[in-house]
Amino acid sequence: MKNKIPDNVVFNEEEGYNASMLAYPTNVGAPVIKIDNILDWKSVGIRKVNKEFESKFNELKAEYEKLMQEYEWNEIIYNSKYSFEPIIGETYHLYQSNDGTHFLSLIDPSQWNKEYIGSFNLNSDKKWIQINSKKDNF
Repeated sequence: MKNKIPDNVVFNEEEGYNASMLAYPTNVGAPVIKIDNILDWKSVGIRKVNKEFESKFNELKAEYEKLMQEYEWNEIIYNSKYSFEPIIGETYHLYQSNDGTHFLSLIDPSQWNKEYIGSFNLNSDKKWIQINSKKDNF
């Protein structure tokens, strides 16, 4: 029977006593190895990421709503009545007639008594840009 080495001694046949070279504790008196509690780290990370996603989502949602409002105004103006070719950069005023149809005019709202909807500029992309309006959504 060979000399039996106690369990609390690190011994290897090839390397001998190599406890000082190991990356982990090898004797009974060594500090306890504790596994890090990563649940807290994960939950903080999840909250942070979710907050960032929510912020980005709200930003995209606001941008989408703005785009849809611009689309609706452009649809209303392009479907309204006007008998002139609009000039890029000019201010035009949108009105509603008594029969409920819309028409575009150069006449300022202060100069006559028609139901004023809003004022718009035509940009170089042929998109109507809202300057101001009586109603936010029509």
